[in-house]
Amino acid sequence: MPDDATLPPLNGLRAFSAAGRHLNFRAAADDLGVTQGAVAQQVRGLEDHLGLRLFLRHPRGLSFTEEGRTYHAAVSRAFAQLAEATDALRRAPARATISVTPTFASKWLIPRLADLTRAHPGIDLRLTATERVASFHSDGIDLAVRQARPPFGASLRADLLFTQDVIAVCSPALVANQDLPLDALAFSRMTLLHDTHDLWPKFFQSAFGQSVDAPRSLRFNQTTLSLDAALAGQGIALASRFLVARDLAEGHLVQPVRCSLEGGLDFYLLAPRHIGSGAAAQVRDWLLGLARDEAGKAG
Repeated sequence: MPDDATLPPLNGLRAFSAAGRHLNFRAAADDLGVTQGAVAQQVRGLEDHLGLRLFLRHPRGLSFTEEGRTYHAAVSRAFAQLAEATDALRRAPARATISVTPTFASKWLIPRLADLTRAHPGIDLRLTATERVASFHSDGIDLAVRQARPPFGASLRADLLFTQDVIAVCSPALVANQDLPLDALAFSRMTLLHDTHDLWPKFFQSAFGQSVDAPRSLRFNQTTLSLDAALAGQGIALASRFLVARDLAEGHLVQPVRCSLEGGLDFYLLAPRHIGSGAAAQVRDWLLGLARDEAGKAG
């Protein structure tokens, strides 16, 4: 690969390309919006840099030398490739990549993506659903949503999206023949749906001041699976309130007991301290604005 110092000056190449198209310095000057003398000087500087003549000067115009004709074809191709690459770059959609947990993706973000598309139609959003801790640099991630607690590293910008306000939910059909709210005895007859957070013991202490021995349970490795099971009427699940707000509002889920538990691991939007992408900054602002709106309505 040639060193930049060995390349001819760009202005000289532009002047040479235009002069070669017209074989006339005046017409090239009109193309470039400069004076005829400036074009002639830039071409002369290019010839001096290369150590050879590219044009033969005539009273009424120019003609190529043999070297000039060959060089002009190559320079023209190079400028055409630059123009094509620049045009493709301008037409490419702005891209932002966000890493979220599977539950946050399926229960909150995906149902709202149409709103993002309407607000920012030019953004190409890339969504990665994983529990794994992401590296912004090596994984090519712009933003991440994770359950965590402060403090965070100095290199990160962390904004609270939602607190982990944990409630119990189930299908209305599951408790259709029972009086609500359920008491501890009624819970002991229900199937409990567990996820990896395993917050049922703490929840029962908060709700009833005692433990509850439920003989039937199903265990899942993700909260989204336990919520799907709850929607299907297979038992009672625990989840952060914001994840099930829509299902509660639409009557797909109900709260069998009026109790909430502070889970301790809140949902944060994480980003590098200096966000490199304008699209990522727009997605970040959209997420924070939507979270504020929903929190305000819930309040």
